[in-house]
Amino acid sequence: MSIVWSVVGVSELCVRPVVVEDIDRLLEIETICFVSDRLSRRSFQRWVKGDNSILLVLETDGQVWGYGLVLLHKGTRLARLYSIALHPQMRGRGHANVLMQALEAAAVDADRLFMRLEVAKQNQAAIQLYERLGYRAFGEFLGYYEDHSDALRMQKRIRYPERVREESFVPW
Repeated sequence: MSIVWSVVGVSELCVRPVVVEDIDRLLEIETICFVSDRLSRRSFQRWVKGDNSILLVLETDGQVWGYGLVLLHKGTRLARLYSIALHPQMRGRGHANVLMQALEAAAVDADRLFMRLEVAKQNQAAIQLYERLGYRAFGEFLGYYEDHSDALRMQKRIRYPERVREESFVPW
């Protein structure tokens, strides 16, 4: 699966599944984007090979600029956005929106109905993005992150069951 979008000002924006060769760049992005709660090389290697996750990268002109990781909980219809990171040079251009839509589409393809996530309460830019995408807060975790900051829990229904058309029989 590889999805290519045409975005103003970018020659080609591609969202595709991660490959092992991307891991070094993902670690660079982790270091730039996060002070704590970073994913390790070992974690990325596990998620690349895992069958209970979706790990997509966003690239332009062959350069990886971000990623999104969704966990698929077995036995449920729930997907969880575990981590998303976009290089600061690429922010404010709608790229996070594109990446989120691709992650949601992949979760729908995996037969999930809901996407949940946690976001730092002080990360207003991310909260606004999620709200624009239709996510709604439903709770919080106090002291959730390594630095003891709080997290807002958000959820969105990403898939609706197909409506069954009922044909009514008229007996006359």
